[in-house]
Amino acid sequence: MAIINPAATASFAAKAQKSRGRVHAEHESATRTAFQRDRDRIIHCNAFRRLKYKTQVFVYHEGDYFRTRLTHSLEVAQIARSVARVLGLDEDLAEALALAHDLGHTPFGHAGEHALDACMADYGGFDHNAQALRIVTKLEERYAAFDGLNLTWETLEGLVKHNGPVVTAARSTDELPRAIAEYAETQDLELDTFASAEAQVAALADDIAYNNHDIDDGLRAGLFTIDDVLAVPLAGDVFREAIDENPMIEEGRIISEAVRALIGRMVNDLIDETKRRIAAAGVASSEEVRALDHPVAAFSAEMRENDAALKAFLFDRMYRHYRVNRMSSKARRIVENLFEILHKEPELLPPEWQAGCDGSNGFKTARRVCDFIAGMTDRFAIMEHRRLFDLNSEQ
Repeated sequence: MAIINPAATASFAAKAQKSRGRVHAEHESATRTAFQRDRDRIIHCNAFRRLKYKTQVFVYHEGDYFRTRLTHSLEVAQIARSVARVLGLDEDLAEALALAHDLGHTPFGHAGEHALDACMADYGGFDHNAQALRIVTKLEERYAAFDGLNLTWETLEGLVKHNGPVVTAARSTDELPRAIAEYAETQDLELDTFASAEAQVAALADDIAYNNHDIDDGLRAGLFTIDDVLAVPLAGDVFREAIDENPMIEEGRIISEAVRALIGRMVNDLIDETKRRIAAAGVASSEEVRALDHPVAAFSAEMRENDAALKAFLFDRMYRHYRVNRMSSKARRIVENLFEILHKEPELLPPEWQAGCDGSNGFKTARRVCDFIAGMTDRFAIMEHRRLFDLNSEQ
């Protein structure tokens, strides 16, 4: 079998050797491309390690078999890299973006994010994509010469714009999340254009991964049954085929067979539709990809309908399940309680986090408290809440 060269081969791929560079000049690595170096910096950063104990849907103590932000990010990276290889894109850039896409998430998944956004309503709000940018450009403190990770322009661009332009006819720069608007004053990420094809692929790899692992986790947690899934377009067909082809095996293996097959169908659809769009657009460079008024990486119309149907099913049967609602309710109260007391009494923050505060209920204090809480793992947030509110807890 021939070994596939992992380097970007398509003319429309991002080229590491032609990167627009980093804000802080550095000597190039003798052994790694610029995008490989970005990937490695992301893997070694503190925020990436903390994803191990950050929730997807289930709080960390619900069980060791459910996904966390870390395992999800690894699954996204695997899918993104596989798709990028087939399309001739830069695998390392796609992987770096996949690994970094959840760095800005709060503890307790979307429940934590919504709670923190509400707490920050008078202070610029909270957005996990903007927080990821803040982490990699400011909050990580690993280098003597600069704050953040000093990632390449292409990685920062993809981190901010992987879902499409953030400045549009309906949304001006003034309406951007505060962290993105502030960073735009330092470096122009061309916020009104699409990102690279690699970033677009990473975004859809995220879609494929979380839909399928939520089916897996939801079934294994007993939130719904295989019979329930059989009524969902495409997913039902795939599960029915897995059952028909393997009539004598246990349910756990049926779930694994079906989820693997469904991922394969979604990946193949993404590849085929992206090839079709690239050919139709006639793009010959990454700059031409950015200049288009539509994404080049996409699902077919039929797969988009199937994807929407699956999301609707998961929303109804999983994300709004009473057990998940109970966890989400507790999670919101923990985040709200932590923000309220730390914003009012910043002297309760660890000493290194008190630096930069501007007193009780101040604007800068709100930002510091927000960064502190957003960086927490589920278990640290639970323990910190106990330390601050339980009189019997050790400090």
